[in-house]
Amino acid sequence: MPFEETEFLGLYVFEPVVYDDSRGFFFESFNQKLLQENGIYLNFVQDNHSKSSYGVIRGLHFQKPPHAQVKFIRVIQGAILDVVVDIRIGSPTYGKVFSIELSAENKKQLFIPAGFAHGFSVLTPTAEVLYKCDKFYNKESESGIAFNDPELKIDWKIPAGNMIVSEKDLNQPYFKNIEPVFRY
Repeated sequence: MPFEETEFLGLYVFEPVVYDDSRGFFFESFNQKLLQENGIYLNFVQDNHSKSSYGVIRGLHFQKPPHAQVKFIRVIQGAILDVVVDIRIGSPTYGKVFSIELSAENKKQLFIPAGFAHGFSVLTPTAEVLYKCDKFYNKESESGIAFNDPELKIDWKIPAGNMIVSEKDLNQPYFKNIEPVFRY
């Protein structure tokens, strides 16, 4: 089965079936029927595409309900360390971190349910990331967690002197100070 469960309920690693031959490769990066066969029923309404340089750290971001987003992340060029934090009060994995390398080469994708803060660091000279969202972006509901929260102890795989972080992300609160808006 291409959807691999993680210890975090609702968080899946998707490994598509890739057909390689002398011409290159082919795979289905998204198939609604396959999601439904794995118990995932939703409608994606927005695709986002970012390109970043080595050392960029984006995150940790989330939107508060009722605009909380489910995300389906993949990399089409380069490699990233994709990181999520479970922020669902009452979850057995509340406050825990999950990370995985996603790359154009390994073609793995991450399905992230609502109730997780999400971010990534760029591990290659550049990386292009595509992700689907089931809710539209809503500026008033955006929130985040400090990427360098000492309690979360996230290893972004980037030396401190090479980290490139936006002003907004430098000013996010620590995990212990975020508003508890998600329930498990």
